[in-house]
Amino acid sequence: MRSELGDFLRARRELVQPADVGLPGGTGMRRVRGLRREEVAMLAGISAEYYLRLEQGRDRTPSVQVVEALARVLRLDEDGAAHLMALSRPRRRPARRAERVPAGIDMLVQTLNVPAFVVNRYRDVLTANRLAVALSPLMAPGVNRLLAAFTDPVAREYHPDLDQNAASVVAQLRAEVGTDTDDPRFQGLIGELSLKSEQFRKLWARHDIRRGGSDTAHIRHPLVGDLHLRREKLAVVGSDGLQMVLHHAEPGTPSAASLAQL
Repeated sequence: MRSELGDFLRARRELVQPADVGLPGGTGMRRVRGLRREEVAMLAGISAEYYLRLEQGRDRTPSVQVVEALARVLRLDEDGAAHLMALSRPRRRPARRAERVPAGIDMLVQTLNVPAFVVNRYRDVLTANRLAVALSPLMAPGVNRLLAAFTDPVAREYHPDLDQNAASVVAQLRAEVGTDTDDPRFQGLIGELSLKSEQFRKLWARHDIRRGGSDTAHIRHPLVGDLHLRREKLAVVGSDGLQMVLHHAEPGTPSAASLAQL
């Protein structure tokens, strides 16, 4: 009886080495990856039988104290610990709102003088301005940025840092979807990505969690060359997970000059 909680605990347990938590035993002496179940239980101060029930999905609502102890043993950061806590709480799927870009947001995107587009929680581009489309084909309306990033060779031509950022992209997706993993659209997307990309499949199995925010993007444009841009993600208030994404360059840099040419 599998559960998201059990899958998460198992994946994160396999990533922790005995030496990380002060236990003896090198990797060559062990038949399992990472920590054994009984070692996690001992370090968390719970019985091995109870921890086994958690991993097997036979118990899905551990106490706050147990969750905090497991987060410490599994060396989870703040985002990972928050995700573990969410997985351990009873939940109902929230009602979905209509997935439309508000007219005012669309107007704003079209009038901005920097590349801008709006994506939904599944990374479908819903609207984009002409600068975004000119900057990268991955920013055009109708493109699913996840599928393109992991399966489209053109994506790597325009985005040479894709492999470098792949783990972060997948970890952000897990964080944003959260516990709503029984969403049919989400399940279909993950299934398609897992079939088409071994890289995605391996990263998804790690159950990494990372909250997204401002970061940088390296874009290799066939006409204006390499651009190093800031990328900002702004939540669209009142929508069901829509984000407006903007790219801009530091004034006076070669990237700013190249962006101006577009």
